[in-house]
Amino acid sequence: MYAIVEIAGQQLKVEKDQQLFVHRLEGKEGAKVTFDNVLLIDDKGKVNVGAPAITGANVSAKILEHLKGDKVIVFKKKRRKGYKVKNGHRQYLTKIQIEAISEKGGAKPVAKKEEIKAAAPKAEAKPAAAKKAAPKAAVKKAAPKAATKKAAPKAAAKKTDNKDKK
Repeated sequence: MYAIVEIAGQQLKVEKDQQLFVHRLEGKEGAKVTFDNVLLIDDKGKVNVGAPAITGANVSAKILEHLKGDKVIVFKKKRRKGYKVKNGHRQYLTKIQIEAISEKGGAKPVAKKEEIKAAAPKAEAKPAAAKKAAPKAAVKKAAPKAATKKAAPKAAAKKTDNKDKK
């Protein structure tokens, strides 16, 4: 069983007993946190997708430690200008362990299938409207051809001017 959950602005795939690093969370080491913004849950092939999140589902985790990530060097340079800038950055991270994934909103996928079937007749009505719009498109295509005919005499006039100059 796994879930895709949004933690600290990132969407992560999590499983039970998995340890992962996320952006710094508020809370002390050893505290438990719950994430309610669960986007997808897969339970042995049975997939439940939220729209955008699954109501009633949550992921609980335990904060193991707060730490800093590896140092990232940012170096900027412009050739032949004498411009060099060197900066560094270390991201504050939290190491968490996923303890449980709970799903309580299991009735959503059935409702979505019914909505898709109900939306299908509406989609059939739209091609009829597209047929009505087709003659307008034909008129628009004819207009640029007329514009090119007007431009042609001007080009011919310029050619005659060039001959006179020689």
